[in-house]
Amino acid sequence: MPKMKTRKSIAKRVKRTASGGYKFTKPGRRHLMTNKSGKNKRQKRNAGLLDAAHAQRIKKALPYG
Repeated sequence: MPKMKTRKSIAKRVKRTASGGYKFTKPGRRHLMTNKSGKNKRQKRNAGLLDAAHAQRIKKALPYG
């Protein structure tokens, strides 16, 4: 049976946690930060965690981790 291919676009955006979840960088932090509130900037600093519904789809796209 051939190797399964990893979806590279997802692999670059998501990392697997030790407990089996997936973390990602929140969008909206690249530029135009002066227009955003301090609260918004603080919230975007922390990594986001995918919910279970999306995690199932990501798991299929990343067969090796």
